[in-house]
Amino acid sequence: MRLLLAASAVLLSFSALSVQAADRTLTISVYAFAQDDYKKLVYDPFETKCGCKLVVETGNSVERLQKMEANKANPVVDMAVVSMADALQAARSGLVDKIDTSKLTNFDKLYDIAKDPNGDGMSIGYTFYATSIAYRPDKMKIESWADLLKPEYVGHVAFPNVTTNQGPPALYMLGKAIGKDTPDLKGAIAAIGEHKDDIVTFYEKSSQLVQLMQQEEIWAAPIGRFSWAGFTKLDVPVAWATPKEGQTGGMNVMIMTKGGKNQDLALQFMDFWLSTEVQTALATKLVDSPANKEVKVPDDVANNITYGEDTAKSLKLIPSAEALDERDTWVKEWNETVGQ
Repeated sequence: MRLLLAASAVLLSFSALSVQAADRTLTISVYAFAQDDYKKLVYDPFETKCGCKLVVETGNSVERLQKMEANKANPVVDMAVVSMADALQAARSGLVDKIDTSKLTNFDKLYDIAKDPNGDGMSIGYTFYATSIAYRPDKMKIESWADLLKPEYVGHVAFPNVTTNQGPPALYMLGKAIGKDTPDLKGAIAAIGEHKDDIVTFYEKSSQLVQLMQQEEIWAAPIGRFSWAGFTKLDVPVAWATPKEGQTGGMNVMIMTKGGKNQDLALQFMDFWLSTEVQTALATKLVDSPANKEVKVPDDVANNITYGEDTAKSLKLIPSAEALDERDTWVKEWNETVGQ
């Protein structure tokens, strides 16, 4: 009888633990990119550490924000990762809560640019990338974004279409360089329009550029750092420009769902993802550029990601409010001035 009672107690104990584990379920919404690496380096280790279950939903930003909106009254997602601009859109729509950074032990390890990207306390950057100019140093010299439009160079340039991720940032920096720095990007678009027949191509995918550079059809193109690795393998010399106006780029951020049922667990997950150990592992696998300034990686890794305090400080990111409020204007102005 005593043995039966003891066995029953053990079973009840296991049952209670199972119920507790089931209650500790965190649902996250993320990009579909590199999910095998994230599972190995982030998701599985976190589940082991927290004794909880992680449910991962993937999709593009539009789909995932629409789902958050549809479930606003009864959220099914606890936290999400999105772009800076999408984070501001979510905040404007009342979909997110402020993040209690006092509960994040790794918050102070972040570069300043990542601590409060939109200045509203609603998001935290976990990775960012630089956008600059890949160019042939044996053919040209790039000291300014405006150098792309020099008569001797412009006929060897590829420029990103305004509808791509790299289009608006490149126009943003070109505007700074030519002294026409307005949120509508009108001055920069006009400058591109004046040279639309000279520019080799307005590219849609950065994968096009490696072959064009190898064939010497282009000498320069604005690109994101995540595209840089392919250029380093070419048979021709290619350099990464550090223009006097600085570099631009983009940042992905974490947001906390308003009214989420597992906010404390979400904060634990955010903190885990921002830790030096996890950020180092992701950087080493070339999955994410680290927002944690304590991350140290070898040169062969550093050369293929956005890395280091000097780079972080040099980034001039488009303010999210401008990206949201001016996006339609950018496309309209581009179509009228440059064409499809």
